[in-house]
Amino acid sequence: MTRTYFVTGTDTEVGKTAVSCALLEAAASAGLSTAAVKPVAAGCDDRGQNEDALQLMASMTARLDYDQVNPVALQPAIAPHIAAAQAGRNLQASRLAGLCRGVMMAGSDLVLIEGAGGWRVPLSSRETLADLARELGVGVILVVGMRLGCINHALLTAEAVRRDGLPLAGWVANQAGETMSCYPENLDTLRRWLPAPLLGEIPRLDPWNARSAAEFLSLQALIGK
Repeated sequence: MTRTYFVTGTDTEVGKTAVSCALLEAAASAGLSTAAVKPVAAGCDDRGQNEDALQLMASMTARLDYDQVNPVALQPAIAPHIAAAQAGRNLQASRLAGLCRGVMMAGSDLVLIEGAGGWRVPLSSRETLADLARELGVGVILVVGMRLGCINHALLTAEAVRRDGLPLAGWVANQAGETMSCYPENLDTLRRWLPAPLLGEIPRLDPWNARSAAEFLSLQALIGK
């Protein structure tokens, strides 16, 4: 049975891709086949490829073409709806959902759909990435960047996810930068207030390695193992 989750974050640059790769590595270590999709990516190299999408491809077990993993690759590293408008493209949640379902139906045990930025990042003047998650009707994994302000951002995101009718399947505490002041107290507050299981705490790793990060995660709440 394929289990699919939408990965969002409390903000941009909180480590959504890093955590997604770690989740994929943890699932593979548990003997599961995995795939991932970065439906929209803004910020590409000269080949028109996005680094986040390439990292996902390196960590998943499925062998997919780049265009399947990242169907919409926008050149400038700016908000997706602005980049799309500059390129004369119209992003639609229903269209993106169809592209995601193509990967979801390929038979992998675990599929991750990684968003861009936070929950309400616009796709167009009428839709946001939250509409894509709603189209897919899947559970949401929240990556919390452990830094000042994260409690407010995390609780507001969790509230928005619930109001959009989707379950918050779990969350990950990710230290993307220096350890925040009063880290244990902040983590305890999030554990008490967020209505979902903590999948793990990933410390700052230098150098970063997805397989090493996977050791700090538990997938029991996601896959029942």
